[in-house]
Amino acid sequence: MQHAQQREGNTPPSLSSPFSLPNGRVLKNRMFKSAMSEQLGDRQHNPTEGVATLYARWAKGGVGLSMTGNVMIDRTALGEPNNIVLDDQSDLAMFEQWALSGKAEGSQLWMQLNHPGKQIPSFLCEVPVAPSAMSLGEGLEKGFNKPRALSEKEILDLIRKFARSAELAKRAGFDGVQIHAAHGYLVNQFLSSRHNQRGDQWGGTLENRMRFVLSVYQAIREKVGKDFPIGIKLNSADFMKGGFSEEESMEVVKALAGAGIDLIEVSGGTYESPSMVGHNVKESTLKREAYFLDYIEKVREMVETPLVLTGGFRSAAAMSSALASKATDFVGLARTMAVDPDFPNKLMSNEHYKQELRPLTTGHSGLDRIAMLDIVWYEFQLARMARGLMPKPNLSEWGVFFRTLVSAGISSFRKRRA
Repeated sequence: MQHAQQREGNTPPSLSSPFSLPNGRVLKNRMFKSAMSEQLGDRQHNPTEGVATLYARWAKGGVGLSMTGNVMIDRTALGEPNNIVLDDQSDLAMFEQWALSGKAEGSQLWMQLNHPGKQIPSFLCEVPVAPSAMSLGEGLEKGFNKPRALSEKEILDLIRKFARSAELAKRAGFDGVQIHAAHGYLVNQFLSSRHNQRGDQWGGTLENRMRFVLSVYQAIREKVGKDFPIGIKLNSADFMKGGFSEEESMEVVKALAGAGIDLIEVSGGTYESPSMVGHNVKESTLKREAYFLDYIEKVREMVETPLVLTGGFRSAAAMSSALASKATDFVGLARTMAVDPDFPNKLMSNEHYKQELRPLTTGHSGLDRIAMLDIVWYEFQLARMARGLMPKPNLSEWGVFFRTLVSAGISSFRKRRA
C-alpha cells in the first residue's frame, strides 16, 4: 500500500510531504490540526458562521487536515454550554457551510464525534450517565455530579447515535470522522477499569471494556461505507492508578487496526490527570517536545495503520525528527494554532521555526484548575478568530477567569429556565 511505501522509502518525509490514506484519500501535507473545543454553537447547538470563519482561517494557514472540536452526538449530554450537536434536529445547511469553509486551500476537514459521559459540569446536568455510577475524583467531584450507570438499551442507543451523526457528517460534506476515545470522555470511560466496573458484557475484562468502542466503529462503518475515513483519538494511558494502561491501550490499537480503522491519533490523560496539556510530564519529555513519542514508537512496531502524534510539539526540528523516525505519519497541533493560525505555513517554510507558549496562571493554581484555564484561555483565542480577528497572545488570565465565571453563571441560569 502507498502509505506503507512512504514510510519505508529512503527519503524521510518532510512536513510538506503528501500522504495517501489506505482508502486512497490524499492529504496534502503532514500538518494535522487536532481537536479543540470551539464553544461556538448557537442556542440550538448548530454551528455559527464564526465556526466557518475560524476553519477557513486555519485552512489558509496551511494545515493539511483539520479535526473539528468535539461535536456531540446527544443533545441531552453536553460537555460544555455552547457545544455543537449533530443529530436529526440539526440544521444541516450550517454544517455544510462549515465543511465547505474548512476545505479551502486543499485542506481536509474531519468531524470529531463525542459523548462526555460523566464529564458534564454540574450546572448542565443533574444526573449524567456513565458505564458505572462512580464520581470523578481528584477534587472534580465538586463540579461534576455523580452519574448513574447506563442500561444496556441505552448503550445500544448511544452506539446508534454515534453512527447517525457520522452519517449526517458525511452528508454535510465533511471528509471523515474521528471517534473521541481519549481524555476521560464516555468512550474512554468504558475502556478504563477505574471508571467501568460493570459486570455484564460491557465491563470487566479488557475484551468486554473495548466492546463499546469497537461497536461504535462498526456501526459507523456500516452507515458511511468502506471508502469514508474513520479515525480515532485514543489515550496512550490515563496516567491514573487503576485507569486505562499503556498495555491495554496497545491491545485496543491492535483490535482497531484489525477492524480497519483509517487513522489513529495518540494522546493521553484525562480531566483528573491532564497530561495532554503538559501536566505531570517529565522534564526530559518536555525538552523532546513530543509527550507520547515512546508509546507511539511501540505502536508503530505493531500496526501499519497511519498514526498522528499530538501533544507538546513546538518546533519544526522536533516535528521533522518525529516524522523521520517513522514513528508517526502526522504531527498533531492544537494550542500553537490557537495562538498563530499560520503556524503550519511557517513551519513548512523554515526548518528552524519554533513557537513558545507562555505558562498560563492567575497565580493561584486552585483557581486555574477550577476555571480550566489551560483550556478556556485558548477557547477565547478561537472566539477572536471566529470574529475575524487575530489571536491575542497577551490576553489576561484574570480576564478570562472572570468572564468564564460570568458565562457559567448565565449558562446555569438558562439551564434552570429551560
